[in-house]
This record gives sequence, structure tokens and C-alpha cells, in this order.
Amino acid sequence: MKYTQILKTAALAGAIATLGIPAAQAAEKLNGSGASFPFPIYSAWFKQFSQDKKVKAEYNPTGARVDYQAKGSGAGIKDFQEGAVDFAGSDAAMNDEEIAVVKEKQGKDVVLLPMTAGEVVLAYNVEGVDALKLPRDVYPEIFAGKITKWNDPKIADANPGVDLPDENITVVVRSDSSGTSFVFTGHLSAIDPAFKESVGQGKSPNWPNQDNFIKAPKNDGVMAQIKQNPGTIGYVEYGYAKLTGHKQVAMLQNKAGNYVEAGPESGAAALASAEFPEGTLPGGAPDLRAWIWDPAGDDSYPIASMTWLLLYSEYDEAKLTAMKDLVNYTTSDDAQDQADGLGYIPLPAAVIEKVKDALSFVK
Repeated sequence: MKYTQILKTAALAGAIATLGIPAAQAAEKLNGSGASFPFPIYSAWFKQFSQDKKVKAEYNPTGARVDYQAKGSGAGIKDFQEGAVDFAGSDAAMNDEEIAVVKEKQGKDVVLLPMTAGEVVLAYNVEGVDALKLPRDVYPEIFAGKITKWNDPKIADANPGVDLPDENITVVVRSDSSGTSFVFTGHLSAIDPAFKESVGQGKSPNWPNQDNFIKAPKNDGVMAQIKQNPGTIGYVEYGYAKLTGHKQVAMLQNKAGNYVEAGPESGAAALASAEFPEGTLPGGAPDLRAWIWDPAGDDSYPIASMTWLLLYSEYDEAKLTAMKDLVNYTTSDDAQDQADGLGYIPLPAAVIEKVKDALSFVK
């Protein structure tokens, strides 16, 4: 640029400042990381919020953008504790000890907001077996390493007429710190004391050190291993099986003794039994950590959970506006109505009201 052009540019900038005309500002950007469980629906929502003209006009007038990295609940919680992100996602919510770390390191309280809910399914890859029933005393033993053959008598008894191969079961589990693992092992621990003792519940469970167990990162990594390798079975959020067109998903026996397929109706039936705690989180926000480890009901799918956004109690003005606009969109009918098509369960109206109340504690 020539010297005279520089002078003209500087003069114009000075004139704008003198007239009180604000210079153009870049749109606010919200950075998040964490759970892969809700990534398909988060990806859709965040793209719409950031780019869709109609959504932006109604819910995002400042034009804020959202970037979310699905790296697992454990990694998201760590990023959130370190202040490396503006928000995080976790299927394991946060426990009191994890929340205390945020207060210690960031000087802020935490607000946990349920965003959607989903089912954890057992996807498998066995040639010629298009329908498979797994009793509630069988699938915990598969993931505890006790049942290792597809034609094991316990599986065969539940599937008369199905030609189960005399082959080893390869079990695919998560390699990363995972909220999906936390939800899945929480259910298995609730229905099988031996599983609770040997493997236990956690984001990084104590999986058997056996040759028939393999590990993969994130939900999409587990799903990829199952689709590529015959004889496998693994746990993923229902949407990953649905959106990839994988039809081999086991029917699981629920608490009432019925074999139930994953889907919007059976998922909603499970979610209906969720009970929220009476207390509050540090800082006063409502405690919205509700778990459904073994839902009752004839039609309930046995493994379902909400998933949470992790927010700080304080933001600067621009990020506060963007964050509240984002949550107002994700809890709207426009957003929640997309849940079924993406393999998730829309939040009941009563839960949406609780989320909006809790959002008022973010300032």
C-alpha cells in the first residue's frame, strides 16, 4: 500500500471514531469439546445456528459461530476444567469433585444443562443373523469376557431357529475416556453385581485383558470397527447405527422381561422414569443430573441417558449473549423436533423448563 493510501485509510478510521460509528467486528465464536455420543445432533444444531439464515434471524442475531470437537466426555471435562473451551459436552455430566476443580482453577461455578437424550445399543456383525435377542443375564457376561462364543447356549436359547456360528465373539469397547462407557457400564453394573465387581462403572472401565477385546476411540470409531470386522459386537449411541444404515442391532431384555428395540417410543418410555435431585449445584443452579440405570416399564428400552452441556456460571457480555442464544435454539421446538430423525430422544417439555430455569444462573 502506498504511503498516501495509508494516510487516507488512517484518516477514514479517525473520522469513523469521531462520528461514533463502530467499526465492523468479527462474530463471536464459541469453542466446545467433549462427548461424541451427541455429536451427530450437535453437529446439525451448531451448523444451523452458525450458518442457516432462518435460524440466525430468529435465534442468533449477533451471528455467533460454534465449533465443537468430539473427543470424548473425559477429554471435554478436562478442557473445561483448564479453561481451554467456552463449554463442553458430557454424557457423564460432572461429579462434585470435577466441579470443584473448575472452581479452583477458573474461579467459576458450573451449570449443567441436559440437551437431548439417547439410547446405547449393541451393534453386531454376524453374517446371516439379521435379528438377535440378548437376555439381561447374557449381555453383561459378554462384556465381562465370560461368554465368548456366538453359539453359546445362553444366546442360542434366546434365539431359537437362528443359525448362530461357532465363532469367537470379538468385543469392541472404547479406548478413550467416554461418557457412553459411563452410561453403558452404569446399566450393566445395576443389573449384574458380578459385572460391577469385575469391570465396574466408569468413563474408563476395567475391561477384561483378553484377546477377544479390542478398543477404538469415540462412538464412530467403535461403529467403524463393527462394520468392518465380522464376529464383532460393541456399544454405541443409537444414532451412529441409524445414520450409518447398520441394521444389525440387538433387541435387549428390559427390567419387565420384554425384548425391546431401540427407537423413539422405547427411548421416551425409559426417559419418563428419570427423577431429578432436589438439591442444587455449588453456586445455586438446579442439579439436573438425573440417571436411569435400569428403567421400569413394559416398553422401556433398558439403556438410555440424557447428555449435558457444561457451562461456566460467568462469561463476558459477548459470549454470554451467544451462549444463551445457542441454548435457546437447542431447546426450541425447531431443534428438538430433529432428534428422532437423527437417532435421539427429544427432551420432555418439563425438562426444557428446568433447563431454562438453570440457564438463568449463567451470567
